[in-house]
Amino acid sequence: MQKYFKISTFYLILGLALGVFYREYTKINNFTGITTLGVTHTHVLMLGFMFFMIVLLLEKNFNISSIKGFKSWLIIYNVGFIYFISTLVFRGVLQVNNSDFDGLSHIAGLGHVILGISLCWFAVIVNKSLKNYDNN
Repeated sequence: MQKYFKISTFYLILGLALGVFYREYTKINNFTGITTLGVTHTHVLMLGFMFFMIVLLLEKNFNISSIKGFKSWLIIYNVGFIYFISTLVFRGVLQVNNSDFDGLSHIAGLGHVILGISLCWFAVIVNKSLKNYDNN
């Protein structure tokens, strides 16, 4: 369970740092428009910090890590999530700099797909864990 707490804490620190980065980067560049940087820190706090606090609680109560495929899911979720957040930050920096990158939508879409699949996979893992719990 300590592992999930450490992952959660990492995302807490990353989310708070991205919030500061958003505020300072837009201020330095005199940017007043809308940018994806403004939502990046909330995504990290909810899908990283809060999500892994929930994973920790599910592990404590239902031992979800005993389900086959959990370790693979954990790796894929974190890789997909970091990829997703990276594309949000990259797009936000480009928006603040008034630049454009045509292929970014496809690159960002891949992060969304990986994250979406891993969230569905997580629901399957939790469901199996609950069935095991109910049978005992």
